[in-house]
Amino acid sequence: MPAPPAYRLIATDLDGTLLRGDDTVSARSRAALVRTAAAGARHLVVTGRPAPRVRPLLRALGATGLAVCGQGAQLYDAGADRLLWSVALDREAAETALGKIEAEAGEVYAAVDQDGADGLTLIEPGYRMPHPTLPARRIERREELWRAPIIKVLLRHPTLSDDDLAAVARGVVGSLATVTMSGPGTVELQPRGVTKATGLALAAARLGLGREHALAFGDMPNDVPMFRWAARGVAMAGAHPELKAVADEVTSSNEDDGVAVVLERLFPES
Repeated sequence: MPAPPAYRLIATDLDGTLLRGDDTVSARSRAALVRTAAAGARHLVVTGRPAPRVRPLLRALGATGLAVCGQGAQLYDAGADRLLWSVALDREAAETALGKIEAEAGEVYAAVDQDGADGLTLIEPGYRMPHPTLPARRIERREELWRAPIIKVLLRHPTLSDDDLAAVARGVVGSLATVTMSGPGTVELQPRGVTKATGLALAAARLGLGREHALAFGDMPNDVPMFRWAARGVAMAGAHPELKAVADEVTSSNEDDGVAVVLERLFPES
């Protein structure tokens, strides 16, 4: 009987990591994931995208297992097409946090991801989606953002950099929410204490696996908690310096199949 793989849980971010810039997964990366599955390892998508925005990608990958979505706020079962677990961001706390940020930094533009397997992404006037391919519904007034349960708020500032906006938000939000940055133009407020690490730990427990089994791939500061939880963290070549600082390894870029480069080394063909 072959020995079990050193890493039995492969956790991959999507944007900037497993996905190329055109929202596709390369043939090489697909082949590498098939090889890891054949060796007995489980692949988990761990993404900031909410479940409704992940569903088409998982179908394209042929994935039927678990996926951690919404920065850890949702655990989605792709095979059953249902949410197994979800935690909402208190809407009053979110509105208060947004007000505190604007009192410090001036006007910001906001969007929300609604809770639920079919939740919408709502964007207020002035907000521009960082991923133009993702569907969103534009609203007329900010108060419409809070009409249904949400899992997170997305923020953009007309002049501040993402790093500066995130720093301002962390300085004033306090215990109202967790602040993270998940990509260019994507500073987010999510439920307090919820991170990719908490979502990944929940998924791993359901699979009977622990952090010692986990290999994580990512590119942005929102992946830092996941890297700290996993046995090994691999940053992409273009990763944010904050993530590279805690990574065990830096691989090629997402455009150059950085995930596959590492998996091919760890799971060689027999």
